[in-house]
Amino acid sequence: MKAFNLKSLSKIGAGVLLAGAGAMFSPSALAAGGAGCGTYATGETDANGNPVHATLACSTAPIDLTNKGSLQRGATMFMNYCVGCHSAQYVRYSRVAKDLDIPPELVEKYLMVTSDQIGDHITAEIDPELQGQWFGAPPPDLSLETRLRGDDWVYTYLLSFYEDPSRPWGSNNLVLANAAMPHVLHNLQKELGKEEYEAHVGDLVNFMAWMAEPVRHERKIYGAFVLLFLLVLLIPVYLLNKEFWKDVK
Repeated sequence: MKAFNLKSLSKIGAGVLLAGAGAMFSPSALAAGGAGCGTYATGETDANGNPVHATLACSTAPIDLTNKGSLQRGATMFMNYCVGCHSAQYVRYSRVAKDLDIPPELVEKYLMVTSDQIGDHITAEIDPELQGQWFGAPPPDLSLETRLRGDDWVYTYLLSFYEDPSRPWGSNNLVLANAAMPHVLHNLQKELGKEEYEAHVGDLVNFMAWMAEPVRHERKIYGAFVLLFLLVLLIPVYLLNKEFWKDVK
């Protein structure tokens, strides 16, 4: 039999750390980083007369799942501007009340726009089939959108609408060109200053990040303790291995 040496144990330790790190960070967030949030035409042409495109850098979403005020404002934004067309079928109103520290009676009075039962899932106010006729396809469910696209992508997308008279709804998007979604936050953007508007969108994306994974903050805390425990455990394991194989040549 061949004894494990320090190099072997180092490889095992590194593998454990990588596995733990992979569990702490979502694949969608890692995949979204470094590739930008899309490309757009600059209006210029190259030497051959072809349009020049530039990469749009992702803006950093202000995600803080411990900020209950931000999550509560984001929930209000979501119910006022998103639920008319989009559903969040994996989220219950009761979970919103519990996790965001909102009294159930306030949720029932101000946030439940598509149901009168607090235990129901969040559904779209308008029939998806009817929306399919209007937009060409039913709007997607937003429960897991930030895990699919990444927090920064969603945040940048919502900040990247611009007026385009050639589009059916009068707007277009730098991140997702010719998107079927209209600029539903247009009036809010006109009413608020740039920083205040970005803060409102940040609250909305923060709430969407919570919807996609309500235990995200706790998972990272537990993950850090698990990694620390494994690092400490590596010391006695190495010493024990050394003791077991000390007489083996």
